Amino acid sequence: MPGLPKQVGTNILAVATQPRFVYHHNMNVTDHDQTAAAIAAAIGETARARMLYCLSDGRARTSTELAVVAGVSPSTASAHLNKLKDQHLVKMFAQGKHRYYSLEGAKVADALEALSVLAGGARNSPAPRTPGHLRAARTCYDHMAGALGVQLHDRFLALRWLSGSSDGENAYDLTRKGAEGVRAMGIDAQAARGLRRRFAFACVDWSERRPHLGGALGAALLQTALERSWVLQDLDSRALEITARGRRELLARFGLHLK
Repeated sequence: MPGLPKQVGTNILAVATQPRFVYHHNMNVTDHDQTAAAIAAAIGETARARMLYCLSDGRARTSTELAVVAGVSPSTASAHLNKLKDQHLVKMFAQGKHRYYSLEGAKVADALEALSVLAGGARNSPAPRTPGHLRAARTCYDHMAGALGVQLHDRFLALRWLSGSSDGENAYDLTRKGAEGVRAMGIDAQAARGLRRRFAFACVDWSERRPHLGGALGAALLQTALERSWVLQDLDSRALEITARGRRELLARFGLHLK
């Protein structure tokens, strides 16, 4: 695809093997192997995987809610959550009598999205079992995914809003035209750059098998879409509903003809 950074397909492995995933930089190879194995083992248990994917919409949930999702008892859920905390995959905060759990950060969500791509196997087309409402538009932690996310990513490239960046594999920066474009949408690109995360990168979409826009810029794009009521977020899933207003705006701004 013209304008796409090289080796997009390696993004899956890059996410899973980055030494700076959540740990410090001075680990030796043996430490890295052991850490990666421990993270993989934590994700690899079915109940824990269900909890993690439930949290991939960016919302926090109680251990009781996650126990229901995982199909285990509350005490078993607590033990699973402690293992996920030990591997820095989830974090907990207390509010009143309740304890809420959420993903440790966007990098965990990116790794889960990449694992979903691997779980789908080698295909030339998206998995047919993907629910239609999730395939159309959904969140990938705090940025937009699904067909809508992929189409917006492609339009940003076609409009020459994005260029390759030296900030890691598959990374993007805004061109001058892109900076003007996102400013017109109400996105504060400078504020996004100031966050302690990657600014923008190609995140391979598990249902479309093509990239959507991840990073701080992708999160700002989703937030703008929500604030302007272009999309509405489902309360019980990662699904996003594209509103009539959103269809008009996305057609006028980007020429997207959405079903």
